[in-house]
Amino acid sequence: MTSGQHNILEHIPALMTEEQSDCLIERKKLKIERIVSRGHSTCAGEWYDQNWDEWVLLVQGKAILRYENGPTFNLQTGDYINIPAHTRHRVDWTPPDPDTIWLAIHYEP
Repeated sequence: MTSGQHNILEHIPALMTEEQSDCLIERKKLKIERIVSRGHSTCAGEWYDQNWDEWVLLVQGKAILRYENGPTFNLQTGDYINIPAHTRHRVDWTPPDPDTIWLAIHYEP
């Protein structure tokens, strides 16, 4: 990403067959990305299991996020969650319209 002013709600492709992930900033122990979901979810039987903590803010839209051995979260615009490293989780649902826009901050535990 170049320096200067940007808008997290802009430059979203009109056509998307896959979830869109854009790295906004990446440093040695930090990564900030924008993720755009349009009816996307984690594939059946798959779980994210990351080596880093992840703080996620739902900038726009709705989503259902589930921990493998824990609760299910019904997220709406403005909700955020911190996912500790190695907490197996998945996105069960996002609506096809409007786009669900996530701000994800990955950092070392």
